[in-house]
Amino acid sequence: MSEHESSFVHVSSVKLLLIVWVALMVGTWFTVSASNIDLGFLNIWVGLAIATAKAVLVGLYYMHLRWDKPFNSFFFLGAFLFLFLFIGFAMMDSAHYQPDLIPGYSPGMGD
Repeated sequence: MSEHESSFVHVSSVKLLLIVWVALMVGTWFTVSASNIDLGFLNIWVGLAIATAKAVLVGLYYMHLRWDKPFNSFFFLGAFLFLFLFIGFAMMDSAHYQPDLIPGYSPGMGD
C-alpha cells in the first residue's frame, strides 16, 4: 500500500461550510463596525482579535485542521497566538513615542 492510498480524506457538509461562511461574514461586519468606533488603545487589539478568530475559522474548517491530527492544529493556533502577541506588543511600543511626533513634519520637505 503506497503512502497516498492510506491517507484519510474528510468531506465537510455544505451546511457546515455555509455556517462557517456566515460566521466569517459576521466577523467582517464586526471588523468594519469596530473601525468606525474609537476605542483608543484597544482599537488594535480588537482588530487583531477579530482577524485571528476569522483566520482560525478558515484554518479549522476550510483547511480541515479540525479533523486532522491535534498536533497540526496546536501549532496552527499557536502560530496565530504568537503573531497576535507580536503585532500587539509592537503596536504598544510604537504608541509610546507617537505623542512626541510633530504633526505634518517630514525631514527634507519644504527645504
